[in-house]
Amino acid sequence: MTFLKEREKKMRKNKIANNTIMLMIFQISKILFPFITLPYLTRILTTDTYGVVTYVKTVMTYMQIFVDFGFMLSATKDIVKIRNDKEQMEYVIGDTLIARVILGIIGFLIVILLCLVLPILRANILYTILSYVVVFASIFLMDFLFRGMERMHVITIRFIVMKTISTILTFCLIKNDSNLLLIPILDIASSIIAIILVFWEIKKMHIKLRISKIKNAINSIKDSFIYFLSNVASTSFNALSTIIIGIYVSTTQVAYWGICMQIIGAIQACYTPISDGIYPEMIKNKNLSIIKNVIIIFLPIVIIGCIAAYFLANIGFMIIGGKEYLNAVPIFRLLIPTLFFGFLAIIYGWPTLGAIGKNKETTISTVLSIVIYILLLITLIVTNSFTLINVAIVRTITEVSLFAIRYFFFRKYKYLFNQNIS
Repeated sequence: MTFLKEREKKMRKNKIANNTIMLMIFQISKILFPFITLPYLTRILTTDTYGVVTYVKTVMTYMQIFVDFGFMLSATKDIVKIRNDKEQMEYVIGDTLIARVILGIIGFLIVILLCLVLPILRANILYTILSYVVVFASIFLMDFLFRGMERMHVITIRFIVMKTISTILTFCLIKNDSNLLLIPILDIASSIIAIILVFWEIKKMHIKLRISKIKNAINSIKDSFIYFLSNVASTSFNALSTIIIGIYVSTTQVAYWGICMQIIGAIQACYTPISDGIYPEMIKNKNLSIIKNVIIIFLPIVIIGCIAAYFLANIGFMIIGGKEYLNAVPIFRLLIPTLFFGFLAIIYGWPTLGAIGKNKETTISTVLSIVIYILLLITLIVTNSFTLINVAIVRTITEVSLFAIRYFFFRKYKYLFNQNIS
């Protein structure tokens, strides 16, 4: 009996390790592919045009969060709980798909409205709509299913194939500002290929899409709202500032801020596989020693990375963007603390508080932080202090606030975990 328990424990650890490794490869790929094309795009496109690309991409980040609507967490959690009941799982997949299609249609109407309101989108309406098609296509990738079944390799392989095609075509076809529309068109083409691969994998797993009632799909949207609220608030830290900057300053400064956010976002994306890799296991076991080990192993790496980012910023920006983007280095350096506190905020968020059912508290922490962020941004506008330097300082303050609030809730509910730490 002891031997079987040890074997089961070892297999579980190996599964966590394998899923985490696949997610790490996935996240590295998400970082690597944009940085392969970034130096190319910043050189062949003018700063104004690259500012447009950055601005539209930021708006689409919001739209992606809206279309996902927290299902990446809520539906993943549902799949984890019922993965042994195939029929029930098929209904969850079908209802989630219908719910996201409904959200995708609403999202399109929101994009049209935004094109009427925001000047940069209005001036580039076709580019904006094509960019949204990519977001809509993501509905059919169904990452929540493969995450819930801990088949992370499917997500990883699909993404690498999709982005490899898009990247190669980018270098072949995009040569100057006149080719701007090709950027989303290439993403649409690669998304279609990815969707074909996903449905082929689902067919191999002998999974059917079962749909119960539209009412159930609507209810799943309601149930996922708490996750959506948290995700949209989290995204607001980076995205909201970009949108506001686009209203108050030039597209060139949008480009400066955008390249800083792309680098910060790329580094923070490395935290996601760690969080996603332990999330299903934390839901099942609520073992706090997992969190402790993650912090012990990865926090020193984060600290070293922050130091390296500060001292290598000039070289990095020269390689990535060229001389035109060196003006963004002081802004980037002020944002580096967000990398440290962002790691802790993510780990103490859904993998920790979410695992013990403290969804409300996790969301409250994010909402409170974004309220602080908005108030500070309004203060900058009212006092005529709205500069990229000041926005970077405000961004750092809010990341510290997010971690502090989540850590407070962690200490408060520490007794709910299966294993305490000192």
